[in-house]
Amino acid sequence: MKWAGWRLGARDVADAVAAVAVALLIRYAMVDPPGPSSPWPAWLAWPVAVVLGFPIVLRRRRPRVMLALACAAALATTVAGAVAAGAIWVSFVPTVLVLYLVASTAPVAWSAAALAACLSAAATAVLVFYAQVFPGLAPPATPSELPPAWPIEMGMIGVLLTAAWAIGAVARWKRNTTARLVRHLAESAVSDERRRIARELHDVIGHSMSLIAVKATVANHVAEARPQEARAALAVIEQTSRSTLAEIHRVLNLLRADGDPQQAHLPVPGLADLPELAAHARSAGIEVELAVREEAALPAAVAMSVYRIVQQSLTNVVTHVGPTRCAVTVDVDGREAVIEVIDDGPRHGRPPRAEHGGHGLIGMRERAKLYGGTFSAGPRPGGGFHVSARLPYDPEGAPA
Repeated sequence: MKWAGWRLGARDVADAVAAVAVALLIRYAMVDPPGPSSPWPAWLAWPVAVVLGFPIVLRRRRPRVMLALACAAALATTVAGAVAAGAIWVSFVPTVLVLYLVASTAPVAWSAAALAACLSAAATAVLVFYAQVFPGLAPPATPSELPPAWPIEMGMIGVLLTAAWAIGAVARWKRNTTARLVRHLAESAVSDERRRIARELHDVIGHSMSLIAVKATVANHVAEARPQEARAALAVIEQTSRSTLAEIHRVLNLLRADGDPQQAHLPVPGLADLPELAAHARSAGIEVELAVREEAALPAAVAMSVYRIVQQSLTNVVTHVGPTRCAVTVDVDGREAVIEVIDDGPRHGRPPRAEHGGHGLIGMRERAKLYGGTFSAGPRPGGGFHVSARLPYDPEGAPA
């Protein structure tokens, strides 16, 4: 709802209701006080109550201005004798409510200064009232059980103002702490996403560049003697380069803003792409035996992790071992995905070009850890290398 150019929300309506309730309380305290009544006419209790309660209505629009107005109105009505002895604290209730909002939104130094100013104004008003107005008031018809006294009035107002400021300051601190925590979690999410994208790029580029390097070496050595074989190697390089560029585009597209209508996501690799992966490895001289047993549908996220683990394992074989025999087994039973990649080691006793390791094994271990699974990799007693990973999951694809 809009009124006078402002949009009235639920909080504005609540403030208006609170202002009406406080105005009624002030009016009742003025016409039926616990101490001597005000010398002012009874009908003036209504406009005075409206003036005192008005700052509550606009406290969210102009909190600092409304605090000054509420405190000044309470000070003026008290000094003028419009309030009654024993109920002066009621006229400062609007100041209490506005001070809470100021303390919950303004800097602590500013709100503390506002608290000190309000306390000083209240003390001044009470002392002036009891020194100049109270002696001239007629005694009440029915004596109160708690006779009016300025220490009680000042103490009541001081407790209310201090409590409102303290609660508001705590609310502001809690809100700021929550905001900082949300920002920290957002920054952590961004960092995690960057690491994930970096791992994706490592897997894609590492695998493809290994094949390209092997085929380029072959083409370079046989270009003159066996041009047909060189052209075949160049064809593999061309195909691998194209597919690699497509995957790099898919991964980098994750950096785009969500909801981009121009976004064209490429399919996420999964178990159906393992034969093509094995074919690439065979083109690099690796005799790959691929066995995939899928008894249940595998969620896309888990399938991509399985694909990346197999991809990195074959990349390590191409890069560090060279032509050899390699067995890849993927077993999916509906509760977990088990991956095993075993190679026979270099042929003819030739030592491997480098030990299996580096960021590839780290990335595979992180993928298994993401699903609460296990990962192991190491040399086999009879030669070669063995990679094993287990990824438990639930049917929705979340970690088990």
